Amino acid sequence: AGAGMLQGGAFKPRTSPYAFQGMRAQGIDLLLEAKEKTGLPIVTEVMDISQLPLFENVDVIQIGARNMQNFELLKEVGRLRKPILLKRGLANTLKELLMSAEYIMAGGNENVILCERGIRTFETATRNTLDLASIPLLKTMTHLPIIVDPSHSGGMSWLVESLTMSGIAAGCDGIIVEVHNDPPHAKCDGQQSLTPDQFEQLMGKIKQMANLMGKTVVK
Repeated sequence: AGAGMLQGGAFKPRTSPYAFQGMRAQGIDLLLEAKEKTGLPIVTEVMDISQLPLFENVDVIQIGARNMQNFELLKEVGRLRKPILLKRGLANTLKELLMSAEYIMAGGNENVILCERGIRTFETATRNTLDLASIPLLKTMTHLPIIVDPSHSGGMSWLVESLTMSGIAAGCDGIIVEVHNDPPHAKCDGQQSLTPDQFEQLMGKIKQMANLMGKTVVK
């Protein structure tokens, strides 16, 4: 449908210790199998320095919101030359996000992508509050690309389209959207996942929006 990469959480940081924790090394093996079949690069999250040897064939390493200020981990991925997808923390300022990016770049790795995934506010109607103002603000503060995660922001699949379009209108460089072939039976986050058909429809609208703004959707 036009996706440029495949992202999957092999290691999943969960609030509850009883929630699904991911498939760990086996999950990475499955991602690599998907990469071989589709030709798409893969993205997955590292949670600890000790896990990094498993990420040798991962194309983009994600640093999740809860690890945004894990400075030792940031220093370690700064020694790599792989692209790093850095998610904004649940309650972190834009300056703190940029300082975390600086930890990576100070180590010599300038391949950093920033991700606005929603922050924690007093509002409980959504999973998080998407900070759209962060996108144009970051554009004035850094040269780094900025993507939006509408799935984690809203926490409900029917909000994904609106938040995606809003992010594009605000000037983001990309989006990361959760997709599942059977959302009601997903092991986690099914309520915020689109079906493949819904994702295909969304991609059609994204291309229209991108054309209006003079942007190119890269396959």
